[in-house]
Amino acid sequence: EAEPPPPVAAVKWETVTVSRGDNLSLIFDRLGLSPAVLHQVLHTDEETTALKHLMPGQQLHFHIDDQGLEKLKFEKNLVTTLLVQRDQDGFNSELVTTPLTTRVIQASATINDSLFTAGQEAGMSDNLIMQMVAIYGWDIDFVQDIRSGDHFKLIYQEQYKNGVKVKDGPILAAEFVNRGKAYRAVRYTSPDGRTDYYTENGASMRKAFLRTPLNFTRISSGFSLHRRHPILNTIRAHKGVDYAAPTGTPIKAAGDGTVVYLGRKGGYGRTIVLKHGGRYSTLYGHMSAYARNLRTGSKVKQGQVIGYVGMSGLATGPHLHYEFRVNGVHRNPLTVELPKAQSIPEQYLADFKLKSATLLAELDQPEEKEPTILAMRDKNPDEQALPANY
Repeated sequence: EAEPPPPVAAVKWETVTVSRGDNLSLIFDRLGLSPAVLHQVLHTDEETTALKHLMPGQQLHFHIDDQGLEKLKFEKNLVTTLLVQRDQDGFNSELVTTPLTTRVIQASATINDSLFTAGQEAGMSDNLIMQMVAIYGWDIDFVQDIRSGDHFKLIYQEQYKNGVKVKDGPILAAEFVNRGKAYRAVRYTSPDGRTDYYTENGASMRKAFLRTPLNFTRISSGFSLHRRHPILNTIRAHKGVDYAAPTGTPIKAAGDGTVVYLGRKGGYGRTIVLKHGGRYSTLYGHMSAYARNLRTGSKVKQGQVIGYVGMSGLATGPHLHYEFRVNGVHRNPLTVELPKAQSIPEQYLADFKLKSATLLAELDQPEEKEPTILAMRDKNPDEQALPANY
């Protein structure tokens, strides 16, 4: 009776994580692979040229046997893996795709201690919570405005690869109730490819200006027309807001604009003034330094870092002095009504209402104590979103 064939040995893969300063040549050398093999791999075809531009944290998987390198795997992104393997002519390569499974999740939480604690207890990641903060950042000050009893509900995506969660988000719809007032947001991609968040009526959640241009510790001095100056000891109007923050904290442009002043400006110390269209301007004072390559006339985008917190000029401690002006008149940055960014164009409004209807209906449902899966399917890597409203 013939003996059964010996069992096929499992392929043993060695994983290498790219370090800072690494390249494929150094990695091959550490693994005892020759420069000739390196040359063959890099010149296999156009796809393998991606191996010349490795980034720290990326991983390479090697199958090396007594004959040398047999196979190499490199994950180009979540769904695409470059597979290089030996053949009779040297090496060949192919791109292997692994579909992701997308789940649409509904979760809700009530804030009793902190925003992050509430979200984490509801099964949300810190990244997902920060996505929510970014959506509502124009309407809600998450440092000053949050109260115990505020609550929120999210409908969002999670993506899995071979049963392992690899990505969460984006948020598809959300409701945040702050001090009894409900704010709803829906994610929508218009036929022309623009993706943003909108109210249920199609108004943009974004405003033309950020409410606060930095991550601050506390408001050290508010907008006041009768405030005693801490250094000069005289009554002098304080036509802005002072945000206390550590020296070096990045300061962001509150809106798209042009630098019309950059330099020292009396008691303001190192100062930048931005002009935003015809009506609006913002001033940033007491900086420790300006962002590199920024000068008068430079164009800046909302959220772009323009400088860093300091205490230049007349300042008793590190902080940002921030002013908001409308037609040259100082307005309180904390309370001024901010102009909205572009809403959904009229020709897309019907499409938006059709696609957002299911998501808004889900927000109307009673809150569940545990996260709930609303939909799940394999996602083709070529598709941009789930069909219908998900």
